[in-house]
Amino acid sequence: MSETQAPWKHPMPDAQFSLMRDILAAPSPVGMEAAMTYGVLKPQFERFAPESWHLHQFKGNAGVVLDTHPGRDDMFKLMLIGHADKIRMQVRSVGDDGKIWINTDSFLPTVLIGHEVKLFSEDPEQPGQYRCLEGGTVEALGAIHFSDPAMRSGDKGLKKEQIYLDLQIHGENKKQQVLNLGVRPGDSVIFDRPIRKGFSPDTFYGAYLDNGLGCFVTAEIARLIAEAGGTEQVRVMFAIASYEEIGRFGSRVLAGELKPDALIGIDVNHDYVAAPGIGDKRMQPLEMGKGLTMSVGSIASEQLNRVITQAAKTHDIPLQRDIVGVDTGTDGMAGVLASVDCAATSIGFPIRNMHTISETGNTQDVLAAIHALTYTIQALDKIPDLGREFLDNHPRLDNAVPLTHQGSDKPDAEKTKSA
Repeated sequence: MSETQAPWKHPMPDAQFSLMRDILAAPSPVGMEAAMTYGVLKPQFERFAPESWHLHQFKGNAGVVLDTHPGRDDMFKLMLIGHADKIRMQVRSVGDDGKIWINTDSFLPTVLIGHEVKLFSEDPEQPGQYRCLEGGTVEALGAIHFSDPAMRSGDKGLKKEQIYLDLQIHGENKKQQVLNLGVRPGDSVIFDRPIRKGFSPDTFYGAYLDNGLGCFVTAEIARLIAEAGGTEQVRVMFAIASYEEIGRFGSRVLAGELKPDALIGIDVNHDYVAAPGIGDKRMQPLEMGKGLTMSVGSIASEQLNRVITQAAKTHDIPLQRDIVGVDTGTDGMAGVLASVDCAATSIGFPIRNMHTISETGNTQDVLAAIHALTYTIQALDKIPDLGREFLDNHPRLDNAVPLTHQGSDKPDAEKTKSA
């Protein structure tokens, strides 16, 4: 394939970047994912999906599944899953001084200080109607002058109980002013930071790459499959799940309801090479800008990984192996958590500063994931008997071929050249 035919080797088109920004910017904290699933993705699906495709909806959550062959349980079913829910802060209580005390959820308290946020509050007079309060910032100490010496030196950190939302309330009856706004315990607070292009080529940064990126990739794969004319023997289910950030409770429902034969979780990963202070942990050398990642270990299917690897290799798409242990930590676990027998794995893209306001990614990694999985679906669609393929071809290490020393300290390329 020539470089002119390889979009993962070129800058992401502006229209595609704009869609990615819209998906990531949708206010979809845990349990309130419909802004992304119904507000952004459903209209996007309707623009390209053939009439024969079907959008599954659910009673207990705002997840959706775009299904290429609804009702065709006789076909091999492949589910791709991104998750729409964002980690968020929540209101705990309101102080007499007008401070809104909030929890920190899966954020480090120190990464929150000073950042602009939006608070979403239900109108107590009209249940089901929500208002958005903008202009607030997350604070803890107020100023360095009010901190003790150990905190100034960095020997002591912030506690989550110190975090509050400041709406700049002043005057008399500060608490009542806040209560009059309808602010109540449980209200969601999220960062106000849409993504923007970074300084270095092909980079971008902002809040909630985790995991709007997985949803964007899932939606773009669906579009490419639709534009290519769909599939003949693979029923593909493009799933956008809820509740991942609090225990992956949404994707297991989707898997339990639709019972896929194969499943691929699509989620962000870490750039371990750039991560500060972890050199002694000898982590796998995943790196932003070096392509998509693929999980090896845990419940990851070697057979499914083989198809993905071959598809990436055939089309010269960069792929990095990610070592996972007991748990992939992603929606790739949805099948086993739902007690559904399916071949599963997890793919991703290395990002920096996960669970901060400045998560950083590379568009070429995202494009690599989109096209590698598109080619994977098309490769699966060409396998003669998919049902038997995954039943009969589990790896047999008892058939492994003995390997001896290769007699050279030269890299493989140099050995080939000299031969």
